[in-house]
Amino acid sequence: MPEDSAQLYKPIREFWVRLSNPTSEVLGKSILSLLVLAETVVCIFWIITLSDLGDGYAMMAAVPYVYLIVSYVSLFIFYRFKRFEYFTFTQLVMLLVMPFFMQWAIGGFAASSGVAIWAILSPVGALMILGTRQSTSWFLLFVGLAFISWRLNHYFAGNAMPIPTNVKNAFFLMNITGTASILYGVLRYFQAQKERVMISLELEQARSEKLLLNILPAPIAERLKSNDMRIADYYESVTVMFADLVNFTQISEHMPPSQLIDLLSQVFLRFDELAEKYQVEKIKTIGDAYMVISGAPVACDDHAHRIAAMAIEMKSGLQEVAVKVGIDLHMRIGINTGSVVAGVIGSSKFSYDLWGDTVNLASRMEETCMTDAIQITQQTRHALNDKYAFTARYNVEVKGKGVLDTYILLGYK
Repeated sequence: MPEDSAQLYKPIREFWVRLSNPTSEVLGKSILSLLVLAETVVCIFWIITLSDLGDGYAMMAAVPYVYLIVSYVSLFIFYRFKRFEYFTFTQLVMLLVMPFFMQWAIGGFAASSGVAIWAILSPVGALMILGTRQSTSWFLLFVGLAFISWRLNHYFAGNAMPIPTNVKNAFFLMNITGTASILYGVLRYFQAQKERVMISLELEQARSEKLLLNILPAPIAERLKSNDMRIADYYESVTVMFADLVNFTQISEHMPPSQLIDLLSQVFLRFDELAEKYQVEKIKTIGDAYMVISGAPVACDDHAHRIAAMAIEMKSGLQEVAVKVGIDLHMRIGINTGSVVAGVIGSSKFSYDLWGDTVNLASRMEETCMTDAIQITQQTRHALNDKYAFTARYNVEVKGKGVLDTYILLGYK
């Protein structure tokens, strides 16, 4: 396409883009423009038809002339001074009064074939542009003018000039089909944009739901959506696991930031897949540490077994990532079983967290664990059956707990 032609069609393309994806302001302007354009076509029809009847009908034809002049003068002022509210008010007034003036000038309801029905476009336009509250006054004005026309119809009919039957029939047909077509077209356009907005809202709601479920467990998210803003629950028996990469600080010192984030993403993505597989709840990541719980917020009897199975597979999963990225990766895992308090803290950047001695001891199990091992407490050992193999570890110095005897989970028997 030549450059001059492209420049010529550019405003038209921009108009259709705005019409297809409107904001609330553009939607209002588009609807009002459609109403004005339709009324302009009708006015031209009236002017031509009435002018053909003779000089005596000039007064009738003057009404649509005045509408066209006022309408397009206000349109010029709007585009010149960017006063859309002035343009809206002027057009709604003209849409309201011009059909009634036409009816009065022609000679009442019968002579004009009820041309005042076109005035309904004013309150309908106000409803879609200004909203429900402000449109009420426009509708009441329409009803008031209709009532006045009814009360004075005998006066207007007494001064009516003869209108040929074929012209009356044409007016009648145009008044019915014209107003119906315009109303249907405008309402169809408005409904199409409403459906577009509703689809967009549904997509945004789905994104928000997904984001919320990425932050909080599903049962907790449902409670928050039900306005349960103080969530704090006690769980008698759960199993908590901490996993931490060994010497990751030293490894990260030789990596650019993007590579560091990519490595952690691959490791934690693998862990997330295992958490979903064993239906345990990821609580958070802290740097290169990973924390999960089983038995909360959804209670289950086999919480220790789920965590143990996940921990065993995490070791092989980490080695898969290590081979893939070409970096020697190791980790420590600590597990403890007991009671916790779980709840949501914060009001904006809220998070689901755990509190209690069980959590602290699980963290200590990870801190005192040997590299590439899974250290568990006696409580977790008792919760697991003979399906697993263990080795005892005696006299482990645990901060805040003194000397404890622990176990190393070796795997399945």
